[in-house]
Amino acid sequence: MRRDKVNYYLDLAEVVSKRGTCIRRRYGAVIVKNDEVVSTGYVGAPRGRENCTDLGTCIRQKLKIPRGERYELCRSVHAEANAIISASRDEMIGSSLYLVGIEASSGEYIVNSNSCSMCKRQIINAGIEKVYIRDDADHYRVVEVSEWIEKDESLEGTFGY
Repeated sequence: MRRDKVNYYLDLAEVVSKRGTCIRRRYGAVIVKNDEVVSTGYVGAPRGRENCTDLGTCIRQKLKIPRGERYELCRSVHAEANAIISASRDEMIGSSLYLVGIEASSGEYIVNSNSCSMCKRQIINAGIEKVYIRDDADHYRVVEVSEWIEKDESLEGTFGY
């Protein structure tokens, strides 16, 4: 049976996530516009810096920081940000971002996965319209980016996701 298009792009994001170098979670992102892949991104330290997988440690894990909080301490550039960095703005306006998160320790899909608040801001400014987030091998959620604009969690001081 032929794979539906959304899961096809999510499958690509999942493959991209395998390049991730975070010892906690592996995310992969794919930006698509007009049925063409514009760019991809995965979680990893900035170019030239040592990856967490090489160091064998994560400062956020060491400090027991919950997911969705204190990302300024993270060594990595997130998958969404790396995908955005690799695309031109005109390619991203009106595009969709496909996001998959995997727990590094178990290989399971991350429950209630979402973009962090920093990545949400970047996605908004990039002009991306929709974000598809994988929940399991065949199911996903669709987020209209306009919802992130209308429901501004930074005004409420909401932590995590």
